[in-house]
Amino acid sequence: MGTLASPTSLAGFVVGHAGLYQALAMFAVAYFIIGMTVLSVCAIATNGALDAGGAYYMISRALGPEFGGSIGIMFFLANVCGSALYVLGLVEAVVDSFGIPPGQEVGTGVHVLPQSYWYELLYGTVLLALCLLVCLVGASIYAKATFLIFLIVAGVLGTILVSFFATRPIGVPIPFNSSKTENGSFTGFSLATLRDNLGGGYGIDYTTGQMMSFSSVFAVMFNGCTGIMAGSNMSGDLKRPSYSIPRGTISAVLFTYLVYNLLAFLMCATCNRTLLQKDYGFLRDISIFPPLVTVGIYAATLSAAMSNLIGASRILYALARDDLFGRALALAKKTSASGNPVMAVILSWLVVQLVLFSGKLNTIAGVVTTFFLLVYATVNLACLALEWASAPNFRPTFRYFTWHTCLLGIAGCCVMMFLISPVSASASLGFLLLLLLALHYLSPSSTWGYISQALIFHQVRKYLLMLDVRKDHVKFWRPQMLLMVHNPRGSARLIDFVNDLKKSGLYVLGHVELQDLDMLPSDPLQPQQDSWLSLVDKLNVKAFVSLTLAPSVRHGVRQLLFTSGLGGMRPNTLVLGFYDDAEPQDGLARHPAFTSAREEVPLGFPPLRAPAAPKLLSAREYVGIVADALKMLRNVLLARQLESLDKAWELRRAASPPPTIHVWPVNLLRPDSARYADTCSLFLLQMACVLNMARAWRRARLRLFLCVEAGAMPHAQEEKLRQLLKDLRIQAQIQLVPWDAVTRLHWQTRQGPPGGPAPGGAAEEEEEEEEEGAVNFPANTTQVSDEYVCAANKLVLEQSPAPAVRFLYLPRPPANTSLYPLYLHQLELLTRGLGPTVLVHGVSAVTSTQL
Repeated sequence: MGTLASPTSLAGFVVGHAGLYQALAMFAVAYFIIGMTVLSVCAIATNGALDAGGAYYMISRALGPEFGGSIGIMFFLANVCGSALYVLGLVEAVVDSFGIPPGQEVGTGVHVLPQSYWYELLYGTVLLALCLLVCLVGASIYAKATFLIFLIVAGVLGTILVSFFATRPIGVPIPFNSSKTENGSFTGFSLATLRDNLGGGYGIDYTTGQMMSFSSVFAVMFNGCTGIMAGSNMSGDLKRPSYSIPRGTISAVLFTYLVYNLLAFLMCATCNRTLLQKDYGFLRDISIFPPLVTVGIYAATLSAAMSNLIGASRILYALARDDLFGRALALAKKTSASGNPVMAVILSWLVVQLVLFSGKLNTIAGVVTTFFLLVYATVNLACLALEWASAPNFRPTFRYFTWHTCLLGIAGCCVMMFLISPVSASASLGFLLLLLLALHYLSPSSTWGYISQALIFHQVRKYLLMLDVRKDHVKFWRPQMLLMVHNPRGSARLIDFVNDLKKSGLYVLGHVELQDLDMLPSDPLQPQQDSWLSLVDKLNVKAFVSLTLAPSVRHGVRQLLFTSGLGGMRPNTLVLGFYDDAEPQDGLARHPAFTSAREEVPLGFPPLRAPAAPKLLSAREYVGIVADALKMLRNVLLARQLESLDKAWELRRAASPPPTIHVWPVNLLRPDSARYADTCSLFLLQMACVLNMARAWRRARLRLFLCVEAGAMPHAQEEKLRQLLKDLRIQAQIQLVPWDAVTRLHWQTRQGPPGGPAPGGAAEEEEEEEEEGAVNFPANTTQVSDEYVCAANKLVLEQSPAPAVRFLYLPRPPANTSLYPLYLHQLELLTRGLGPTVLVHGVSAVTSTQL
C-alpha cells in the first residue's frame, strides 16, 4: 500500500475493496468526524492567542495539565507513527517503481533497487533523513517546500482528471508472481463497469496478504485524512494562527472531501475491480503523462511524512516547555538561534526511526488511526467543556459550532475507534488513563486555569438552586458544622475531630479578625486566605474557609452564622473550643500531616498567645456567643481538651478492648429533670452515633450511661431506653449509674438539713444569701452548687475504662446575663479533668424512626 499516501491512490484502494456506496459512506463518516472536530478547533483557536503545540496547547489550556499532557503524548505518538506510515508508504512506492521484480537477481532498465526487509529499512532511513534535514532548517523552508509540493500535487491531480476522459480503454497487465500475470482493464466511462463497482468486494491486500474488511479499509483511509491538524500543529510558527487556522483548515477539508468523492466516482465508472484491487499504482498506466503521477505520489507522501515529523517535534517541544514531565523532556527545550526546536526535531526523528522497524503499513495503520481519533475526541471534549461551562471569557470569533457538534464529534470518534480495532481502542484508553493518573499525582500545579473548576461551579450553582430548604426532612438531616478557630496552631486536632463529625455535611472553618476596615488601606483577610486553604489541604479535611472582620468576636460569629453557606447548605451547628485558662499548645507542629512529611507549618499564622497575655474574648462574651447561636436555632458543641486526643493512638492501640465513646444524655446540671429522650438528649446521642459511623471511629464502642435513683424502677427505664436505641438503629451498651449520693448534695443545698427551720422570713433571706453561688436556669427553679457539680464531675470520671471521648449534655445559658460567668464556671467544674469532652446542646429534631 505504498502509494496510498496520495489522495488519488487512496481513493482507488478504498473503492476497489469497498465499492462506491461503501466508499462514499466511509468518506462521509470520516469527514463528518473531521468536520465536527474542525469546528471545535476553529472555536478554540479563535478564543485567544495560540502558542506552539497545536491541539496539545488547546486541550491543555482548556482541560488542564492532566488531560493536556496525556493527550499531548498520545498526539505526539500519533504524529510519529503517522510519519513512519508515510515513509513506509513512500518506500513501497519507490520499490514498486524501481525495485527488482521478485524472482530476478539482476534488475533491468529502471528496476535496479534490491528488495528485502533490510534494504527497505535502508531506503526508509534515507528518506526520513531527508525529512529531518528540511525540518532542522526550520519552519520557513518547510512552508516553502510544502507549497511547492502542493503545486506539484495540484498539477498531477489535474492531469489525472484529464486522463479519465482522454485515455482510451486499455488492458493493464498486473504481475501476479514470477510466472503469471493478471489483466486489469481501464474501460473508459462504462455503465456496466460502474454497476459492477457499486457494491463491496473485499479481497486480499496484495502488499500484506491480509484479508480486507470495512474496518481495516477505513483505518487506512482515515490516515489519509489526518492532515487537518497540520496547520494547528504549526500554531507557534504562524503569524496569525487565530486567522490562518480556521480558514486554512476548513478550506483543506472541503477541498479534499470533494476530490475524494470525485475520484471515487470516476474510478468506479472507468476501472474494473481487478485493476483497483491488484494495482494501487494503476493511475500511472492510464495517465497521459505517467512520470508526473509518480512524481506527484512521491511528493504527496514526502510532504505528509514531513508534516507529521514537524508536527510531532512541535508537540514535544510544547510538552517540554510546560515542564509536565520534568527532566524527562528537558533536552527537548533547546532551540536554535532562530527559535527552531532542533532537539525536539531530532528526538522525534529518533522515535520515527524506531517505528520504521515495524516494516509494514498495516502494522501501524490501526494504531495511528486510534490515536488520532482519540485526540480528535478530546479536542471536541475541550470545546464542549468550554461551551458547557458558560464562562464569560469563552467568546470565540468563530461561531459556527454548538455543543451538539462537539457531542456528535465525540460520539463519532468513540464509535469508530471501537469499530476499527476494539483491542487498539481499549489499549489506547488504558494508556491514556495511566498517563492521566501519573500526571495527576506527579505533575506540578499550573496557572493555566482548570475547566473542571468552571464546570463544577456551573453544576453546583444549578444544584444549589434546586436544593429547597422547604423540602428538608428529618430523615435526611446531616450535621453542617461551623467551627470557630482563633489560631489553627492550637486547634489542629479539633479541626480533624469535627471533620469526623460532619457526616458528609457542610464544614466551615470560621475565623474572626478584630480590626476595623475603615482604618485599613485594604482588606487584611485576602493574604490570609491562601494560608487557610493550604491548611485545609495539608490536614486533608473537607472544609470551606470563611473569614470575617468585626469589632468583637461575638459580632464576628454572628456575621458568620448569618452569612456562611449558600441556599440549602448553611451551618446548623456551631462548634467552639472551651473557654478556660489552659495554656495553648502548638498541635499543628506535632500533627502527622507535618511531622511525617517533614513539611513546615504553613506561613501566615501568628504564634500562640503567651500564657500571661490577655484574652481577646471575655467569659461573658463567650457565653453570649452560645446564647446567640441557640436564639438563631443553631445547635451548639463546646469541645474541651480535644487537643489531647491522639486519635491515631486511641484507635490503633493493640489492647484487646476497643476504645469507647461515653455518652451522658442527662442534664447533669438539672438533676430534678433526669430525662434522656428530649430533643437535646437525642441530638447528643445522634452526634455520638455520627462519630462512631466515621471510618476512623468504627472500631470504637458507644457506652450510654443511665443515671438512676433508688426506688425509680431502673430496669424499666433501661428497657425503655434500650427500645429507643433499637428504634433509632443505634448500637450502644447501656450502663446504669446510681447517683443518689450526688443528687443528695443538690437537695441538701436547696432545702437545708433535715429538721432545720421552716422556709419563710429570715430563713428565706439566709437561704437566698447562701444561694448566691448557684445558677438560676430559665423556666426552672433548680439551682446547683459547686459542691454538687464537683460530685457530678467525679461520678463521670469514675466510670472506667477511660474513654477516647465523652459526650455530655450542655444546658442552655441562663436568661440573666449577669450569671454568664457563673454558668461558665460550673461548666468548667463539670468537665475538669475529664479529658477530651464535647458538651452538646441540640435545638432541632434530628432522629427518625420512619423508613
